[in-house]
Amino acid sequence: MNTYELMIIINPQVSETEANEIVDKAKKIVTDEKAEILNEDRLGRKKFSHAVRKHRDGFYLYMKVKAGPGAVKNITHNLKLQEPILRAMMLRAAIEPAVKKA
Repeated sequence: MNTYELMIIINPQVSETEANEIVDKAKKIVTDEKAEILNEDRLGRKKFSHAVRKHRDGFYLYMKVKAGPGAVKNITHNLKLQEPILRAMMLRAAIEPAVKKA
């Protein structure tokens, strides 16, 4: 299993409770694919440099996930099918070099 970084952008027009429900759905999609959520960070509302589906800002959600290579495609596909999710991208996390002790 590899470590991945998952970034999700949610439509800014949803309410706070709807945003929490969307986050819970996203977590369920990830765990249904036998992946483990290592870290979750809600980055809040941020402006885009250009319009995405006619929106100028969105709510950002970052997750660090441990999953198999086959699960990545299914997770991103299922997240993109959710209507209030504007963008979802999953990238392999950079491997940090081991620190030598002197």
